[in-house]
Amino acid sequence: MSTYVYGITAASHPSLPDGMGGVGDPPRPVRILHAGELVAVVSDAPEGLRPKRKELLAHQNVLSEAGAGGCVLPMRFGSVAQDDDTVTSVLAERAEHYQERLRALDGKDEYNVKAVHDEEAVLHRVMSENAELRGMAEANRQAGGGSYEDRLRLGEMVADAVKAREGEDAEAVRSALEPLADTISVGPESTGWLANISFLVERGSAEDFLAAVEEVRSSQPHLELRVNGPLPPYSFVEPGPGKPAAAALGTESQEE
Repeated sequence: MSTYVYGITAASHPSLPDGMGGVGDPPRPVRILHAGELVAVVSDAPEGLRPKRKELLAHQNVLSEAGAGGCVLPMRFGSVAQDDDTVTSVLAERAEHYQERLRALDGKDEYNVKAVHDEEAVLHRVMSENAELRGMAEANRQAGGGSYEDRLRLGEMVADAVKAREGEDAEAVRSALEPLADTISVGPESTGWLANISFLVERGSAEDFLAAVEEVRSSQPHLELRVNGPLPPYSFVEPGPGKPAAAALGTESQEE
């Protein structure tokens, strides 16, 4: 029977509530695997598991319950090891790394911030800041819209200006929020976002961090910021030398 891994914590961590269920239908009983000074929070892995809302919430609930008693290194949804022995052997092999991560992440949460342009607002800003673009647009207007070539050239220049602003605005978001965080993790690039950054924030500093987000929103009205958090620090369960933490456990992770 393969083993579903929710997270890793210290052996001194308080016990989980009796009868806790995890993923699966019916929910698989959650249990603890011990390896020296570390434990893994696991259950049997159901067959055909898919990232449906019910299963995602079950995974998150286990982490929330476990995290209420102290720091837990969260595994992403869908982390499945070959068996219990695989999990405990990896915990023993990489004990120093996991213990360091537990110390580093204790008392901290992840906040993921995604930024996207408000299309109308950013076009207005680009035009207001670029005299050449305003002049071309006015010339086209006076010419009854301008020729096809003129409209095409203007459109290309506007698109280039907006693209340039994406990089500038991504850096502005990072610069404004990074001082309020312990560290950051930049997410993969996507055509949907100009910035996708996770911030590791001390719980005592969360209000200051969220206030800084609101300041960016008010000072940069052409930006839309979407904040998700507080979250378990998924993006900061860093790998030691070699494979990532999930891969070290022999897992196949499905993104949330």
